[in-house]
Amino acid sequence: MEIGIVGLPNVGKSTLFNALTSGHAQASNYPFTTIEPNVGVVSVPDARLDRLHELFSSKKTTPATVRFVDIAGLVQGASKGEGLGNKFLSHIREVDAVLMLVRLFVDEDVVHTMGGVDPRRDVEIIEMELILSDLAGAELRIEKLAGKAKSGDKEARQSLTLLEKIRAELSAGRPVRAMNLPAESINSFEFLTGKPVLFVGNTDETPDSERVAVLEALARERGAGCVCLCGKLEAEISQLEPEERKSFLAELGLSSTGLERVIVAAYKLLNQQSFFTAGEDEARAWTVTAGAKAPQAAGTIHSDFEKGFIKADVYRFSDIDAHGKESILREKGLIRSEGKDYVVQDGDVCFFKFSPPGR
Repeated sequence: MEIGIVGLPNVGKSTLFNALTSGHAQASNYPFTTIEPNVGVVSVPDARLDRLHELFSSKKTTPATVRFVDIAGLVQGASKGEGLGNKFLSHIREVDAVLMLVRLFVDEDVVHTMGGVDPRRDVEIIEMELILSDLAGAELRIEKLAGKAKSGDKEARQSLTLLEKIRAELSAGRPVRAMNLPAESINSFEFLTGKPVLFVGNTDETPDSERVAVLEALARERGAGCVCLCGKLEAEISQLEPEERKSFLAELGLSSTGLERVIVAAYKLLNQQSFFTAGEDEARAWTVTAGAKAPQAAGTIHSDFEKGFIKADVYRFSDIDAHGKESILREKGLIRSEGKDYVVQDGDVCFFKFSPPGR
C-alpha cells in the first residue's frame, strides 16, 4: 500500500521524502522540482520486533514496510489544469492514503508560492482543488449513467442516486471521506477526497506554537492524524549512524525521531497492524489489515498457507516479553490454538499449520 506526500510547492516534500527513505530525491527552491513521483519503501520502527530478535537470537530481522510516494507540488487551479494539473491529480488517485505536508517554517531563501506562511489557507487550497476534481469526475459519471438509468438499469439507477448525493455534498465543500458512506459503495469511483489523510507540519527548528496549534486544530476538525517535525533537522538526523542517532535523541530528551512518528502514524492511517513470526532463522513483522482472520494472515506469508490453513498457534508479544521463553508460555497455558475464525490482533506471535497442496 502506498501513501502519497502532497502539498503546495516548496513546503519540503522532497526533503521529507529523502529523510524518510534516506534516498536522493532532488530537493531545490523551484516549484515542480518533482515531476515524476519518487517511490520509497520505508521500514516501520517496532521495538517489539527488536525484542523478539533478542529473545530468539535470530540471524535475520525483517520489519513491516510502508511505501511513500513523493508527488509534485499542487497549485491553486490544479483542478482546471494549472501547474501540472491533471498529471498531479492522477498521481494522487493511484495512492491509498494522503500525507498532506503543510509549511509551518519561515525561510526567506525558500520562496513561498502563496506569499507567506498560513497553514489554514494552504490546507483549504489543497482540499478545494481535490474537491473540485472529484466534483468534475462525479458530474461526468452522472452524465454517462443518466441514459442507462432512464432505460431501467437497476444498478445504474443505484449508482446515479449515490453520485447525485455525493455531487451535492462536494458542491457544498465537503470531502467524500466526511460523508460516512460505506467503502464498498464508493471504492470503484476512486474519489481523491475519499482517501484517509495525515497532516504533517514542517516546522522551524524551534517550532512556532501558534502555527502548530492551528494545524492540530485543522486535523481534529477533519478527524485526521497530525505530526509536526522539522524536515531539515530530520534529514540531518537520518544521515547519522544508528548509535550517533540514539545519542543525539537522548541529548534532546526524545525516544524517537519525528520521522518515526510519521511512519507509525501513516501505517495506522492505512488501518494496518503487525503480527510476528520468530525463530532462530528470522524474526519478522507481517502486515495485515485490522480485522483480518488467521487464514488471511497466513496468506501474507504464502498463498499455500491460506489455502491449506489448519490452525494457528498464537501468543501475545507481551507474554513472551515478560517470560522470555516459549517453553514457559506452554507451561502456563499462554499459547493458544486458534482456528479459521480467529481475528488476528496487533502484536500476536503466530505459528501457522497448514496442509500442503495435493494432500
